[in-house]
Amino acid sequence: MTTPRALEPREPERYAARTAPVALVWYAAYGSNMHPERLGHYLTGGRPPGGRHDHPGCRDPRRPARSAPVVLRGRLYFATESALWTGGRAFYDADADGELPAHAYLLTLSQFSDIAAQEMHRAPSGDLDLTPALTHGRARLGPGRYETLVCPGLLDGHPVLTFTAPWRSTDVPPNPPAPAYLRHIAAGIIAAHGWSRQRTAEYLAACPGVNARWSVPEIVALLGLAQ
Repeated sequence: MTTPRALEPREPERYAARTAPVALVWYAAYGSNMHPERLGHYLTGGRPPGGRHDHPGCRDPRRPARSAPVVLRGRLYFATESALWTGGRAFYDADADGELPAHAYLLTLSQFSDIAAQEMHRAPSGDLDLTPALTHGRARLGPGRYETLVCPGLLDGHPVLTFTAPWRSTDVPPNPPAPAYLRHIAAGIIAAHGWSRQRTAEYLAACPGVNARWSVPEIVALLGLAQ
């Protein structure tokens, strides 16, 4: 098992006073992008295994400068319907009790902006203004499912950011994820955190949306088929 990195507190005053955009950010992936191979399709383009659509890739297709396992305060849950995978999408409720394993990638601002655009099925075009998220901890860029930025802290002096829906986990009906999607997320947790299949299955089976459809033994079996 890999020991996750601890986040440093946010420094809102520091970013409110900045006149230039940040150059590097940590993207805290908690869904299928936890697995580096899956993230690679957002960086360089292409269709991931089990997916239905091609990604255009980032303007800057380089690999992340670094990566690290992290744990975020909050809850992973599954809701709405994914056009990419079918079944429920993974979302992050930063205001819920609990802890969420994530995989942080050190990216350029343009890479993070382009990944956010692709999550909304848009072509990469320009850089996001991160100032509201960095100063307030959260910023709603639009009404879309992955258009709310959350900044839970810093890592090595760089802001940690992720995106999720504007609603809470209790505001929408849960929807179970598709097998391929759940497998990708589980594989990402194992790759980043070194958890066993059993521990990974126990964690995912307790998440809203998963708990209505998948049992721990079924998730363990799903991961066995993936090997």
